[in-house]
Amino acid sequence: MSLTGFVLLLLTAMFGAVANLLIKKGIAQAGGFTPSLSSLLELLRQPALVAGVLLTGIAGLLWLRILATQKLSTCYPLFVSLTYSLITIGSFYFLHEKISIQRLVGLVVIIIGIMTVARG
Repeated sequence: MSLTGFVLLLLTAMFGAVANLLIKKGIAQAGGFTPSLSSLLELLRQPALVAGVLLTGIAGLLWLRILATQKLSTCYPLFVSLTYSLITIGSFYFLHEKISIQRLVGLVVIIIGIMTVARG
């Protein structure tokens, strides 16, 4: 994987992670979500959710560029691992979710895996 490809992948994962955190925040601000038109309309009035959806779209466009220029067998595992790691860390800092020792150990293993795959 080229340096440019890795930077693009990192940006895509960051946009995806931030998008998920914003969507979660928007749902919480709306008071939750049930499959109904009124609930959907309430969600659409949440700036955090709208921003999250837009970031998801941007991440999707970046992902298309990655797929066009990089090996899928390398970039997809990196993308999933990075996104998982960033969401876990972001959930801890911004949503005040707890991280167990077991999850923390798993996160360290994933980060070591990311570094290993990125070098290969």
